[in-house]
Amino acid sequence: MFQSVRQRKRRRGMKKVKAGDGHLLKNYRLWHIFTHSLFHITITSENNEKTYYALKSRYFAEDSSVDLYLNRKHIAYSTLPATIPIKDGIIEVKSGGSGINSIQYITDKKATFSVSPDKRSIRGVRMWLHKSYPMVSSLMAGVAIVILLMSIALSLPQLIESISKIPWVAENIGTFQSPFTLSIWMNVAIGIAGAIAATERALMLRSHWLIDMETAGWGEN
Repeated sequence: MFQSVRQRKRRRGMKKVKAGDGHLLKNYRLWHIFTHSLFHITITSENNEKTYYALKSRYFAEDSSVDLYLNRKHIAYSTLPATIPIKDGIIEVKSGGSGINSIQYITDKKATFSVSPDKRSIRGVRMWLHKSYPMVSSLMAGVAIVILLMSIALSLPQLIESISKIPWVAENIGTFQSPFTLSIWMNVAIGIAGAIAATERALMLRSHWLIDMETAGWGEN
């Protein structure tokens, strides 16, 4: 059942894919950290043949999208989340409020793949820190997860209380009193801390339900 649901979602996603215009990918420069992210993908086939792709996603676009390049040539683009067919499989790109948080290569054949952000990007710097100072990186990840959990624990009861005050809900289900009553500024601070923590996890392509929960808008009361 779940497999068929995933297959239907992938087929719908592939219908959104448009052909590329063939322009060449420009080198990532320092100032591009403010305009777009760039990922390099290496796919190794069962015959040990390597294929190189690149994914570019622009910030602050009206419709979040991703561009796919093969050997630096633009071959396709799609709005996010994206399911882009390539040779022997598909590339799935998922995103949340903190940007792209998962890139997967899915194939029926035996193959491996690796994703690396451009070393000049913010994600590249975070990956360098992870490889160079793994203990510091693990500490940052742990703190981020704790902040996400605390943020949701404080925000969710307030959200439920707000929903329970809707007349229809109050009359038919009842009201709920949150054990936490925080000021607007405290909720703003929690929201900012949660967004930073979610961004830290997304920078590492660590897709997680906590990230989607935190960036869904809780704590904006």
